[in-house]
Amino acid sequence: MDATVVAIAGDGDDSDRRRPLLSPTEEIHPYAEVPSPQRPPLDDAAAQPEQQRNPQRVASLDVFRGFTVAMMILVDDAGGAWPGINHAPWFGVTVADFVMPAFLFIIGVSAALVFKKMPNKKAATKKAAVRASKLFIFGVILQGGYIHGRHKLTYGVDLDQIRWLGVLQRIAIGYFLAAISEIWFVNNNLVDSPVSFVKKYFMEWIMAIMITVLYVALVFGLYVSNWEFKVKSSNSTLSIPSNLVEMKTIHCGVRGSLGPPCNAVGLVDRVLLGENHLYKNPVYKRTKECSINSPDYGPLPPNAPDWCLAPFDPEGLLSTLMAAVTCFVGLHFGHVLIHCKANLGSAAESFTANAILAASFDGVDNLCIFTAIIRHAFQQAFVYSELHATHRWGIWIPVAAAILH
Repeated sequence: MDATVVAIAGDGDDSDRRRPLLSPTEEIHPYAEVPSPQRPPLDDAAAQPEQQRNPQRVASLDVFRGFTVAMMILVDDAGGAWPGINHAPWFGVTVADFVMPAFLFIIGVSAALVFKKMPNKKAATKKAAVRASKLFIFGVILQGGYIHGRHKLTYGVDLDQIRWLGVLQRIAIGYFLAAISEIWFVNNNLVDSPVSFVKKYFMEWIMAIMITVLYVALVFGLYVSNWEFKVKSSNSTLSIPSNLVEMKTIHCGVRGSLGPPCNAVGLVDRVLLGENHLYKNPVYKRTKECSINSPDYGPLPPNAPDWCLAPFDPEGLLSTLMAAVTCFVGLHFGHVLIHCKANLGSAAESFTANAILAASFDGVDNLCIFTAIIRHAFQQAFVYSELHATHRWGIWIPVAAAILH
């Protein structure tokens, strides 16, 4: 039904007459609102629907993060009861030894997803530096052990004994190296073939290879001479602590040793960080040479070597540098996820078919299919955990999202 816009005349004899504002051939156009300081114009991102502005989460990564948190809680709480899942005293590998690499891998994947589009590299660098600094400081507060004399008048911060490195500090360093390489070392080449994929990210792999070569060269090339450390002595009969300090000497004079007392990792930490800033209860105290309850902590056996009392930091400088390479592995996996979005959906629909076809592809396509299979498996685990959230460790999925979001 057509409507005519009219105006009602004012007072007087023409009050009953109506004058049309528009002729029948004219149209009413919407009024363009003039922007005001109170209501600035919407940008392109704000004008998009809310479901398009919110980035879609990677369900497989969330599940893997939740699985890693659950594994961490398991080995921390039950590692003492079952030595098979506790950290290996020195040589060897157990379930607990996969927790830290898993977290570092997650950090790398997340960095690849977060920094895939960066309009401003300097702002992205500042963002990565602030995040890494916060994580590092938080780690020092939690694991620094800097509270001195907690029940005495000397209560306060003891900077002479503070531990500078730890688990969160290692994650912060690995995240920062991965983020900086993702921001500055990735070019803008279009990925349409395996060769272009390699050209786009080859600088990151060169950096990872350089870190690995540096680590191997230092571990096997540094000469570890004899070194000394201080240990508080006690009354051997009454076991009464005293303030006496005894000097212990460790005889090394070797290169390339991988044992607890004479390795290059400890040498670098003692020289650069100082003996007082290292971890005082290292894991090698659970070895047979240092504990009668091995592979658990316990009293020293007779004729135990002096290095059983020496400090050693499991998250030291040199080992943290090598652990950052795990973040680069996660970066590469994140790149595969980014460039294989088109293939992930079809793989999720036909899991078995893609597993068979994987052998017939090469290059980026092969990585896409393989990644799709892994991601589909984790997505199925995510659905299962949601349906059984009140049973077993499925409940750790929301806990992991809250802790590591």
